[in-house]
Amino acid sequence: MMIICYMDDNIIGCFISSNIGDEHGPIFRQYIWSDNGIGNALKNLKYYNYGKDIKLILLQFYVNPIPYLKENLKEVEEYRKREKSIGLSIVIDQDNFFSKDETHKFLFLKDEIISRIIQLQKINLDTNIEILINDLLDIFESFLNS
Repeated sequence: MMIICYMDDNIIGCFISSNIGDEHGPIFRQYIWSDNGIGNALKNLKYYNYGKDIKLILLQFYVNPIPYLKENLKEVEEYRKREKSIGLSIVIDQDNFFSKDETHKFLFLKDEIISRIIQLQKINLDTNIEILINDLLDIFESFLNS
């Protein structure tokens, strides 16, 4: 099952892929799209506040992917100049997410998202990644303190 959340001027969109029947898919979706999910907070980040070259950073969450997919995912995909977009892949599984307590689940999400965003600094683009990272850190700080 695939679900995508993207709004026209948001710099960050979310994509979740999970196998039909996998009980973890609906559980994980709550961390992104519930009223208290990070997806709602990410809606406040507009692409035009960060530069001209990236209109969409798609966070691609793969919940319990099959081994072949897991082995072949790129953490950071190629920049798509025509769409001004880039995909960042994050694997969600029992070891790194579902076995953790609530605080450590959000810490994992924060660390994975920030580490992928940091990798975008290697691409020569007119996008202020440093400001984006600071804004993301502020969002996660509010989650961890609530």
